[in-house]
Amino acid sequence: MQVTRLTRSGACLVCGLLLVLAAGPDARRQDRDRGTPAAATWVTAWGTSQQTRPENGLTNATVRLIARVTMPGDAVRIRLDNTFGTEPVKIGRASIGARIQGALLAAGSNRPVTFNQHEGVDLPAGGSVWSDPVRITVLQQQDLAVSLYVPGTNVRPSQHTGAYATSYRSVDGSGDATADEGRGPFVSTFTSLWWLKAIDVQSESTSGAIVAFGDSITDGTCSTLDAHDRWEDVLSVRLDLGYDAGQRRGDQREGLKSIVNEGIGGNTVTREGLSPPPDSTPGTERLERDVLSHHGVTDVVLFIGTNDIRRGATADGVIAGLTSIAQRIKAKGIRVHGVTIIPRHNVAPTANNTGWNAEKTRIKNEVNQWIRTKAPFDDVIDFDKVVRDPTNPDLLQPAFNCGDGIHPSPAGYYAMGRAIDLSLFQTRGRRR
Repeated sequence: MQVTRLTRSGACLVCGLLLVLAAGPDARRQDRDRGTPAAATWVTAWGTSQQTRPENGLTNATVRLIARVTMPGDAVRIRLDNTFGTEPVKIGRASIGARIQGALLAAGSNRPVTFNQHEGVDLPAGGSVWSDPVRITVLQQQDLAVSLYVPGTNVRPSQHTGAYATSYRSVDGSGDATADEGRGPFVSTFTSLWWLKAIDVQSESTSGAIVAFGDSITDGTCSTLDAHDRWEDVLSVRLDLGYDAGQRRGDQREGLKSIVNEGIGGNTVTREGLSPPPDSTPGTERLERDVLSHHGVTDVVLFIGTNDIRRGATADGVIAGLTSIAQRIKAKGIRVHGVTIIPRHNVAPTANNTGWNAEKTRIKNEVNQWIRTKAPFDDVIDFDKVVRDPTNPDLLQPAFNCGDGIHPSPAGYYAMGRAIDLSLFQTRGRRR
């Protein structure tokens, strides 16, 4: 089987496709079924899951956080979370602009961000804050730079650890650089995301957001830093191209979908019966914060469970947790697309890893059979069939194995993103 890699330039060619929709589900459905555009409204166009705090903080410095939005529009607002903070964090000033390269912004694109008309805000311990709307034109697949000035001393951020995108910071004591469109002050790089939880875009012609909810295979372990070549990135580009083709045909019944990545490395469905205990908040506990709180969500791709099995879960335990998550999502009128668990090679046990063996593969296969035949999902995406070795279905295909026997290679992620049926995300009754 020949696999073509999605290149960085290829992903960027789809910039500028069209706009977002985020009204309530019933209103959106009525507008689309009538064939009429909805009014401009808010939809989440980028997001990430906070999971911990680092040991080292920053002092009187500015961070420039890079986020690629998956929806164009004419205004944005940002959400800052202090989920794992034990005390309030003062943000002295904030801005947002179009990133060109590194920490460099497009000239004249940087905009101040306010919070309830104030230039700064205090993030409560464990809490969340939305900014005021900011008038700025953004394109599909465009990198935005959110700059935050933190005037405090040794402030430890609440963060998403593995962002697979480079962000930037100034040195301690350098002060406020949020208004600087150049790269000069931002002399250090890091690959976590601090405080930034979500970016909403206001737009008119789209049909909502798809949230990818899962573990490291959604987060992007073994993907390429700054290349945006995870499976959901490939899906996003395909959705863009499909929308563009529909426009050329004069078929605008379906709007563009944003993609929101809410994966966490090592994440589990639940914490019940696991040994060692999970090292991040399980899916059943973070569902509200990381999925249901987003705006305009119409679909959730639920891809999680391998780490429960690794930590000793039974098939019944994984099934019960996935059922609970699916029922809670569907109760909100949101579609759930269940995903089969991909193969995992034998891994020797360590102090933090119970390993993998033939019995765990049997449990994985039992869960997958339930996903394919009995689970309360609207649809099934069978990633197991996409990446498994045809000669040994309990293993990843060699070309799709990044080397650890657990995670796909970029070629594997590409195959997964290419295999998803785009009609799953269309309005019911319009699927071809």
